Amino acid sequence: MTARKILVTGGSGFIGSALVKRLVREGHNVRVLDDNSRGAPRRLASFESDIEFIGGDVRDPQAVDAAMKGVDEVHHLAFVNGTEFFYSAPELVLDVGVKGMVNVLDACKKHNVRSLILASSSEVYQTPPNIPTDESAPLIVPDPLNPRYSYGAGKIISEIMAINYGRKFFDRVLIFRPHNVYGPDMGFEHVVPQFALRLKAAQAAHPSGPLPFAIQGSGEETRSFCFVDDLVEGVIVMRARGEHLGIYHVGTTEEVSVADLARRMARHIGRDLDLKTGPKLEGSTARRCPDISKLAGLGYKPRVPLAQGLAPTIDWYWTHEDLAPRR
Repeated sequence: MTARKILVTGGSGFIGSALVKRLVREGHNVRVLDDNSRGAPRRLASFESDIEFIGGDVRDPQAVDAAMKGVDEVHHLAFVNGTEFFYSAPELVLDVGVKGMVNVLDACKKHNVRSLILASSSEVYQTPPNIPTDESAPLIVPDPLNPRYSYGAGKIISEIMAINYGRKFFDRVLIFRPHNVYGPDMGFEHVVPQFALRLKAAQAAHPSGPLPFAIQGSGEETRSFCFVDDLVEGVIVMRARGEHLGIYHVGTTEEVSVADLARRMARHIGRDLDLKTGPKLEGSTARRCPDISKLAGLGYKPRVPLAQGLAPTIDWYWTHEDLAPRR
């Protein structure tokens, strides 16, 4: 595709910054809108001279309007991610998610930006009816009183708005649903970085023998983890060949239990675990594994298996433990 002026909201976030770098490498003129409340300038430091950065909150309609001027295409990724925040700040999750979506659509209409790519989530269908799960799975909020569903509900609203505005005001709307994306510098509110730092602390406290290690749930709960480079490749494939109003799962089909994930991470440091199971968070899903055949039909093929992606991720968190937020 020819070079375009592209706005990426949430572009200093984990996925956003990886996407920004790829778009720049492909020759596009990239503008980023982010207030760095969840993002970090360090993620884009090596590309600082190659992008235009606008500091602003996606909830601020004037900031979004200013960022949208002169743009050909927008990738909307700004959202509050991290399971920890779903429970502790559900009102913030919804405020950013819903207001941000409204502001992006309004600004696109005003400035005649007719191409939109939206980052959604596997959380939109919460407990999937089938494994592997394809894009036709029904979108549900099982319990509006459970704060966890603030994230999934915000993503459902965003998808529905993008699709229905897309019928009238856009030439091309594409939606991708990432599945458990991980990698170095992904934040500290997710299972992989939390396990990495807990393993480091456990090793320091127990120089020999199996490491005592507590996990939520029975350990049999499963996820399919997708390395960030594979996620970005999936977005690029979708962008090049996806159909208008198309929804695409991006991830891998390598399903692994939480207990096995912990053991694999411990093996990276040459240790065994003494796993201690416990209650799981209310609303947590027992299994998650995407059917990626729709995107694979366009040419997508994940290339980084979990065994390969975990090593640099663990090493990054052990090296950068000082960046973790202080409680």
